[in-house]
Amino acid sequence: QVQLVESGGGLVQAGGSLRLSCAASGRTFISYAMGWFRQAPGKEREFVAAISGSGGSTYYTNSEKGRFTIARDNAKNTVYLQMNSLKPEDTATYYCAANYGTVTPLARQYDYWGQGTQVTVSS
Repeated sequence: QVQLVESGGGLVQAGGSLRLSCAASGRTFISYAMGWFRQAPGKEREFVAAISGSGGSTYYTNSEKGRFTIARDNAKNTVYLQMNSLKPEDTATYYCAANYGTVTPLARQYDYWGQGTQVTVSS
């Protein structure tokens, strides 16, 4: 069982930055690829970024590549999402997720999910 707790969300002006954190329980964190997803009101949950267990491979959607950076610290059982140049359309609840396997953008392949952290970008 893996428990995930996100933090770092908040209200920021367009063009600003936020760093989200996701702390994981358990001693096998390195065995899990980690992903970030987001869901805006009235929209489906969408993939943002993912990182392999070792941190050697990352995966982004085209719209976030260059603005968002995913990273992990396996010694701290934590994955991060650095978000720069934020836009109002980035407003959503952001979720981290753990997949006992390879990096994937597919939500259905993730085994564990956090409760989410709200990010609001004002124009």
